[in-house]
Amino acid sequence: MIFYKLNTKHKDRLFRLIFNEKKELLDLYNAVNESNYTNPDDLEITTMEDVVYMGMKNDLSFIIGDELNLYEHQSTFSPNLPLRGFLYFASVYRAYIEPMKQKLYTDSPLYIPFPQYIVFYNGTKEEPGRQELKMSDLYIGNGKGKDPALECTAVVLNINLGHNKKLMERCKRLKEYAQLIAVMRKYLEQFQFEEAVEYAVEECIRKGILEDVLRKNRNEVIEMILEEWDENEYREYLKEESWNEGHEAGKKIGMEDGKRIGEIKGVIKTCMEFRAPREETLERIKKAFELEQGEAEKYIEEYWK
Repeated sequence: MIFYKLNTKHKDRLFRLIFNEKKELLDLYNAVNESNYTNPDDLEITTMEDVVYMGMKNDLSFIIGDELNLYEHQSTFSPNLPLRGFLYFASVYRAYIEPMKQKLYTDSPLYIPFPQYIVFYNGTKEEPGRQELKMSDLYIGNGKGKDPALECTAVVLNINLGHNKKLMERCKRLKEYAQLIAVMRKYLEQFQFEEAVEYAVEECIRKGILEDVLRKNRNEVIEMILEEWDENEYREYLKEESWNEGHEAGKKIGMEDGKRIGEIKGVIKTCMEFRAPREETLERIKKAFELEQGEAEKYIEEYWK
């Protein structure tokens, strides 16, 4: 496996590219809400291009009817999603009311669109089909029975293939996105990282999966996947593979100390296969197994071969 260094530049994401057109985004909205809007011009894009979290632009926000929607794709689950959503909503609302901000000081209500925050999750960890995360769960203490002044709810939908089937059937493009990711994971088990991406894109084009997007933006899509998966999925995959190999090695030795050594060896071996730098692997095992510097260096010296 080839280990790719993170690209520190802010980057768009594949999810944004796939649902960049109003028609496709409207189809996704209708699928999520079981609505039947037909005019893409009913949808007003409010995505903040200069608002960036963790090196990546937020995905999509838009107003339709009386709703302000924030749609985000995540391959890494986080309980902090509601807090991130709240900060993003604050930026969008600030821009929304800017032309009429003087009304904030009048005796008339300044009505604003109703917020809805949807996260489309397709990481490797098993998560339910639908769950709600609330910002209030992050508050320190319980407020002694008080209602919090601020709340933000993230509705997290699992879009891995096999989950939320009704939603997938209502939105063909979302289903094809899930199929692309599933094909990617299949090839990731067989080939080096960059090869796996190339083969997955080629197979999806042959099978008509997101064919229009992949043919038109083939190189851009491949670059997006390489960058995005490096930051999220690939690291999760590395941890999972390291654990599995280490666990198996430990079982063969059959002792607690032996199991621990087997797990450390498995992490080192997998990092080597993924072409991770030696120093990064040293830091990884120090943190994962709470090792002193000298002890970690001994394991690296013994098993880095």
